[in-house]
Amino acid sequence: MKKLLLKYKSVIKFILTFLAVYVVLSFSYKLYLDLSTGTDYYPDYVTHAVAQQTAHLLNTWGYHSQVLPHLDEPTMKLILNGKYIARVIEGCNSVSVIILFVAFILAFSGKFKVTVIYILSGSVFIYVVNLIRIVLLSIGLYHYPQHEAILHTVIFPAIIYGLVCFLWLVWVNRFSKIATNK
Repeated sequence: MKKLLLKYKSVIKFILTFLAVYVVLSFSYKLYLDLSTGTDYYPDYVTHAVAQQTAHLLNTWGYHSQVLPHLDEPTMKLILNGKYIARVIEGCNSVSVIILFVAFILAFSGKFKVTVIYILSGSVFIYVVNLIRIVLLSIGLYHYPQHEAILHTVIFPAIIYGLVCFLWLVWVNRFSKIATNK
């Protein structure tokens, strides 16, 4: 047994580090959501900001859009050219995806400064791409509502998770301790 543990020490370290970081960050995020009162920024600050920034980008791209608090659930209603298009929910704000990204990077950590810079820049990049993804999804739903299922459940999740996988691959092959040892 000891021989196996020594043989797979790096794998075990990766799994334990990933799980520990993921659990701590997920618990912290859940606590943040539980403490969000939604009085000033409904339903929570990050989701509210994503909804507002989505509307701003849509307006910049020539659409008339607005977001309104949903009366029946903790979401924001996205209205595009007077038509209710979608709900911006907590799952749309990219925080859960960023938590997954950060847990992986820390589990495959490299030099401290490079790790911190990569986490910060990668998180911002994920957030921005997510905003653009929501804007494109909204435009797609407005013009092609009959394709809602494929747009929302296949294409647009593939964009965000594909980006995260790409950033992980870049990290492992360029900046992690594994890459520096080669």
